[in-house]
Amino acid sequence: METGRRAFLGTLGAGLVGARFARAQSGAGAPQPKVRKAKTATLFKSPEGYPNAITATKEGLWIGEQKSDHACLVDWNGKLLKTVTTEAKNTSGMGIGGGFIWMGANAAPNGIFQTDMSSKTVSHRQIPLGGGGCHGVEYVDGKLWIAALRLRGILRVDAKTWEPEFLIPYSVPRAHGVAWDNGAIWMVTGDDQGAGLIKYDAETGRPLETVRFAEGDPDPHGLAIHDGALYSCDAGIHPGWPENKSPTHGYIFRIDLLQGTA
Repeated sequence: METGRRAFLGTLGAGLVGARFARAQSGAGAPQPKVRKAKTATLFKSPEGYPNAITATKEGLWIGEQKSDHACLVDWNGKLLKTVTTEAKNTSGMGIGGGFIWMGANAAPNGIFQTDMSSKTVSHRQIPLGGGGCHGVEYVDGKLWIAALRLRGILRVDAKTWEPEFLIPYSVPRAHGVAWDNGAIWMVTGDDQGAGLIKYDAETGRPLETVRFAEGDPDPHGLAIHDGALYSCDAGIHPGWPENKSPTHGYIFRIDLLQGTA
């Protein structure tokens, strides 16, 4: 009986996301997204040198360290204010909200680790509709936006019920950090032309604009917004690259979007 119930709930969840997926794809003929260039400025190194996730709060910038899986709070000059230990593995994405840290694990046992500010694990749950790893997490008003690798999309999940609600599909070869921007969501991207960003309408899933980084810019991984500006981090670890190949490995950097098109 329990097996049948789980199967039913799984089918129901898949149907729900499928319906919202169709809505996200219904914008055929919509204007093509604007393509812009970015200017980057390195700011400071993360406390441990392997930042693979960031998120901004009123207290400062939270950094998810990829090797230790610590969540480190720093001020906007890089001064360490607090360190929280988590059970995530190969952290790739983090959100802060509801009094908790939500860390995305990109190595077994995968999933999302909910941790309180005293380093106690509250829950560990797999990404709905298939599990797998993730490369970005953002908490917004009781919802988690997860860049889910197996689904190849940004999945919105209710943080309490863990019900999947909406999927924004992506087609880029590399997807990473996500950040909320007043009804839209940015995601770090990458392809054979280099790194970039894409901005989606969070209600319809329609791409609004894309951003191209220059060849010598830092290698983006996490993503955050603070006072209207975008921030990212260079983890020093990139699949297929020698470790710390990037000259700005370990740094937090600001992203300024330039006017005009690329």
